[in-house]
Amino acid sequence: MNRLVLLLVTVSLVTVGAFSPPTSKSATTVSYSAARYSKFLSSSPNDREIDKLGEKIGGFTTKQRLREEVESPFRKVRLAFFSFSGLSAFVAFYFSALAALKANIGGYSDVPPLNEALESCAINAVGFLVCGALAFRELKVGQANLERIAKGGLLARLVVEPADPSSEGATRKTLKEYRRASRVIIAAGGPGYINKLSMSLCSDQLADENSLPAALAGVDIVIVPVLLNDEYKVADTKTAWKNAQPGPKDQNFDPKRADEIIAFPLGFNMWNEYLESEINTAQSQGFDILEKGITITVKKNGRILRRATGLPPYPDYIGVMEVADGSRFGMPGDSERYGGP
Repeated sequence: MNRLVLLLVTVSLVTVGAFSPPTSKSATTVSYSAARYSKFLSSSPNDREIDKLGEKIGGFTTKQRLREEVESPFRKVRLAFFSFSGLSAFVAFYFSALAALKANIGGYSDVPPLNEALESCAINAVGFLVCGALAFRELKVGQANLERIAKGGLLARLVVEPADPSSEGATRKTLKEYRRASRVIIAAGGPGYINKLSMSLCSDQLADENSLPAALAGVDIVIVPVLLNDEYKVADTKTAWKNAQPGPKDQNFDPKRADEIIAFPLGFNMWNEYLESEINTAQSQGFDILEKGITITVKKNGRILRRATGLPPYPDYIGVMEVADGSRFGMPGDSERYGGP
């Protein structure tokens, strides 16, 4: 009996030892697999869909193309219609041209008279040209819409540093964060232009006390001065602003006087990318960007209100801005400020 019990204990110990390595190997395999695919398992389907929307196809993201379709829902329908009609007219022109050629040669009994064949050729040719031109126009309009949407997205991603972080509650903000709350004025130019801009906001003119910063703050204006170097690239605006040199008519200069409405550009590469087309457009119209500067007025909804040269038109901003950008009539959620439902 004792021998039987000893034999059973021995067998059980051997059995337990025999299964230990596979268990350890299995645990190691599971751990390795989890480490290998942890990134995939941790990402949700929504995250993967968002990544797909951000992928660029033909220079534009899927999200931008979807937005263009929402803004112009029937553009692709018109494009397909005009393209198909143009193709049909071209095929008809081909066969009418053959008929006209046969009628001109003679000897064919299954062709219409030459006058009718030529008339058909002319009608089909005009139809092909008109439909082709309309289809090409739809393509150009769609491309222009995509470029506008892409540039609007780039504008929203531009980063600035508020001159007074305590008033803004952050040391860095994107222009998108100013939507609904402020109107952003981008003022870009050379060193002389930035000096004039700084004097217009931070110094008293002769005996008059400068009250522009407070007045502009009252209409939710934020000004982003952008210094351009000789190569029309964005440079260190913050240093140039603080080291501005007052002229004979500039009194009591204080670079911090307008801090509540000033924000300096950060991320110069993105700013260069955005301003490149604006600078090229202004130069093509004969403007001296470095000397006169350019101003881009962005409405509260993030769209461009106007582009101009020279210093910002402060009286226009103070007097009619609520009406000019539509805030007085079309900004939902502002009933407490403007009245109405």
